[in-house]
Amino acid sequence: MKLTDHFNVLLKDTVNLGQVKLDLLDSRVESVYKALKADEQIGPLILGKTPQGSWAHKTIINPVGDNEFDADFMLNMSENPDWSDEPKKYIEEVYAALHRHSTYGNMPHSRKCRCVRLVYANSMHLDIVPHLNLSDGREVIVNRDDNDWEPTNPQGFTDWMKTKDTLANGNLRKVIRLMKYLRDHKNSFTGTRSILLTTLLGEQVTELRTLLNPNYYSDVPTALLHLVNDLDSWLQDRPTKPSIPDPSGSGVTFDHRWEQSTYSYFRDRIHSHAAEIEKAYNEENKDRSVELWQGIFGDGFKAPATSSNSTKFPAAPVPATTVGRSGRAG
Repeated sequence: MKLTDHFNVLLKDTVNLGQVKLDLLDSRVESVYKALKADEQIGPLILGKTPQGSWAHKTIINPVGDNEFDADFMLNMSENPDWSDEPKKYIEEVYAALHRHSTYGNMPHSRKCRCVRLVYANSMHLDIVPHLNLSDGREVIVNRDDNDWEPTNPQGFTDWMKTKDTLANGNLRKVIRLMKYLRDHKNSFTGTRSILLTTLLGEQVTELRTLLNPNYYSDVPTALLHLVNDLDSWLQDRPTKPSIPDPSGSGVTFDHRWEQSTYSYFRDRIHSHAAEIEKAYNEENKDRSVELWQGIFGDGFKAPATSSNSTKFPAAPVPATTVGRSGRAG
């Protein structure tokens, strides 16, 4: 059974990052941005900020236990001609600005390959990603390890996600959150980065499927069934790690994000989850279906105590008619 109301409870009470934490994230990013903007050395180079990654795509989820959650934001900067031959200087200087700040200088902060990380004790960390539009027309971030520019198109990825989520009736983001929950909280396909999971699930959403079956993504459980089954079919046709292009059209791939062993494990786990989800979805006995869904997602999958709905991520309109589905989704 679909048990859509149970999925609403699971997302609202267990999976989604709570509004209090989202508000805290907004507040802290704004404070860090103001501090960097006020810095005498790099402040004049700073043009603005843009949410990035799971925060921007609305696929951020609650962390496991007391673990910190993380969020990325682009620090939009103008070029400094003196650093033209040393791209890593942008990361170094953002780090230095935090280091000399009266508050952030006393907090854990470090330089990563593509960002500067600022850690809040027992709470969260921010990844600050220097982002530039170069005079030669390239849109780039910094690869500090290689001391080189890396092409990027964050707005293109966000637009791609919005298009795919709209095609999926507003349920793609919810399915991604559910699958990230399985990875993080249920220790399934560990090692697969969120950008890969997001891209692979999003690429399964096609207009053709909605034309052939308007109810293909009609609600969360139906979208979950079809997206995971379609991804499983795609993966089973590819025993060797495939190339995963950035769907924004930046020209880069995400191939460096995993190894063959990680890919093979992910492929096997998705195959198992596809069978588990299909069995729970097609089970006609409600109690047994609840039991099967709980076997996948845990005790957070339960009937609503009230009729209130989550407001953390507004839901897209859902058609009045839905369709049951038996057998393997294609």
